[in-house]
Amino acid sequence: MAVTSLVVIFCLASWKISARLPASNFLPPSTQVVSSSSMSKPLQALSPLAASDLRQLSPDGSFYFDARFVSSEPGQAVHAASLAELRNGHMRAVWFAGSREGAGDVAIKTAVFNPENLLWSQETTLFDRERLQRDLWRYVKKIGNPVIARMPDDSLVLWMVNVSLGGWAGSSISWARSTDDGVTWSVLRRLVTSPFLNISTLAKGAPSFHQNGQIGLPVYHEFITKFAEILHINTQGQLVDKSRIPASQTSLQPVILVRDEKQAQIYMRSGRSTAVMTSETTDAGTSWSSTLASSWPNPDSALAGVVTAAGEQWLALNLDPENRQSLALLKTAKGGSFEGVTPWTVELTHDVKTRLSVSSYEQLLTDELAARGASQVQIRADVDISKRQLCTADTCSQEFSYPYLLQSRDGYLHLVYTWHRSRIKHVRLDPGQMLQPNAALPAERRAAFAAH
Repeated sequence: MAVTSLVVIFCLASWKISARLPASNFLPPSTQVVSSSSMSKPLQALSPLAASDLRQLSPDGSFYFDARFVSSEPGQAVHAASLAELRNGHMRAVWFAGSREGAGDVAIKTAVFNPENLLWSQETTLFDRERLQRDLWRYVKKIGNPVIARMPDDSLVLWMVNVSLGGWAGSSISWARSTDDGVTWSVLRRLVTSPFLNISTLAKGAPSFHQNGQIGLPVYHEFITKFAEILHINTQGQLVDKSRIPASQTSLQPVILVRDEKQAQIYMRSGRSTAVMTSETTDAGTSWSSTLASSWPNPDSALAGVVTAAGEQWLALNLDPENRQSLALLKTAKGGSFEGVTPWTVELTHDVKTRLSVSSYEQLLTDELAARGASQVQIRADVDISKRQLCTADTCSQEFSYPYLLQSRDGYLHLVYTWHRSRIKHVRLDPGQMLQPNAALPAERRAAFAAH
């Protein structure tokens, strides 16, 4: 009987795949614009002489950006931030925070960025375990990655990972909608991705959009085997179809970059700590090519991507093949390739191959936290939470991980990422500036960077 049932299920699945209708064309990035009811001012070119205490030179001396911390509650383990632009040109970030990843006190946090004064608001809690349990009518053991995005109907949707039993391999996705830019949210609903247990589906990357109103949500699975797929979701938030990325075994956390109505590229984290994995479609996501390795290394770490209104493609990733102690951006023109491009380095340790002593690590974090206005009490709490996660008894590793990219309507590129597991950090830059030779760096620093 069991064998007969499996055969029937297999035949039905095969029929559904063979009978799949062609996907609706993608909405090109240039058309994915939020409400124009309050457009921001045009982009003013960033200048190295601009008066800003936050403006800084990149570690390799080749471009300028400004940076600040998003999260404001010290002593929390934070991770997996994402961004959405609001109708008034402000931005809302979401991430998860708690005593440690997977703990029962982990909640989804949020803060709002004001581009006029370059300040983030104090963080607040959007969803905690009690709220999920109440809305979903089920036990929730832990909460994970949140992804927030602006929908074509101008609402915000927030997807989040949650687990009732077991580890992350037992995850499912819940979602809520906001029509007032994230001030209030609907009752949470489960995204049913499989009639069998509905587990082992996790989200990390930003969605793509189709001309028929459907959403392509990139997800990944970790139960028994790892693979990536795209969920096709209708305007009511229900799954209507899904496409697995061929030969994506061990690949995680897909990132979609849409080139035009038919073409898109996917970049994925390698679960085997080898290289950034990639696949492409030429039929708007009806089918995807077999997964291949790119020339860029990947130390089993998440990526982020965005296509600007001008069609330029950007990736954010950890470039060292062994750890997350450096973070960089890659840029290519519309229709171009990332192979061989020069990285825009955002974070770089003095020696990515060497762990710091505990005392040196404490001093490093203390200096940057103090420079950005943290009190001694806050510094102590943040250093302690970072040491708990990234240090042994004698040494510590630095970590800049889980990036997320967004271009705002004023033209700026925004990058948020996990900083030493204790803060969410925000970098804002002018994507139109040109990379410069690193002559602005002292000779010894240029030599150190060239060695990497």
